Amino acid sequence: MSDISTNTRVESRSDTGEAGFGDYFALLKPRVMSLVVFTALVGLLAAPVPVHPLLAFAAILFVAIGGGASGALNMWYDADIDRIMRRTQSRPIPAGKISESETFAFGMFLSVFAVIMLALASNLVAAGLLAFTIFFYVVVYTMWLKRWTPQNIVIGGAAGAFPPMIGWAVATGGVSIESVLMFTLIFMWTPPHFWALALFMKSDYRDAGVPMLTVTHGRKTTRAHIIVYTILLAPIAVGTGFTSIGGPVYMATALVLNVIFLKGAWDIWRREETAAEADEYKTEKRFFAFSIFYLFAHFVAILVEKGLAPYGLGGWT
Repeated sequence: MSDISTNTRVESRSDTGEAGFGDYFALLKPRVMSLVVFTALVGLLAAPVPVHPLLAFAAILFVAIGGGASGALNMWYDADIDRIMRRTQSRPIPAGKISESETFAFGMFLSVFAVIMLALASNLVAAGLLAFTIFFYVVVYTMWLKRWTPQNIVIGGAAGAFPPMIGWAVATGGVSIESVLMFTLIFMWTPPHFWALALFMKSDYRDAGVPMLTVTHGRKTTRAHIIVYTILLAPIAVGTGFTSIGGPVYMATALVLNVIFLKGAWDIWRREETAAEADEYKTEKRFFAFSIFYLFAHFVAILVEKGLAPYGLGGWT
């Protein structure tokens, strides 16, 4: 582990000027938020209960704000390691645009606001799931797991898997096998996705003292974990096609994507480090990029099935 003290919070602001709207927006991790919004929207639209468009828009907006709030709180707590890691040094706090105390206040305000407003716009189940998601990401993952165990991504991945369950709960007021499977799809996808990134970003995590699997057990073990989790992911992804949110379009999509994903994981597992270093981790970077498309395409297929249903073409009926 690193000698970095998690209790050391250096309040600083550089001479780069006052923070603008873009700096505060960056605190919300917009790229991560886009995935939260998309999967939550799919969960809402795929549910068997229709939601008024205005209420649906409001609910997804508050889910997005809640997701962004957790991102801001993550940046507040991780400011010390963000200053070390090359890919995070341009974030608002390390760049000196916004102080840590301002970020904390901003994140807490948005968290409370998002949960209360989602409860008013939809129901307590959805709001409770959003509150738990924020708590899990900030406290369980960021404050505890991330700096303590190489399984941080495995367990912490649950935080990013809740949005479709929240969207489903907005529409139905509850949880079902379909929403659990959407959760599990993201949950099992997260480790191979991030471990592939860690394979070619190892020095960043090592320098920051983050016990990523590549740091604690090496790249060879990480490669083995990637293929194991990809193998476990495939039946979940395909099995989802047999539920009410699946159908021929989803099934065809899942079969093709999982064959390609498994082949990519196999290629990563068989790779020697010398070969990976020689081509600058080309295979690993390709797998990482495809993993983003992989998840996106599965959820698009769920939407397509829902869109075809009124014409008697979606699903298995």
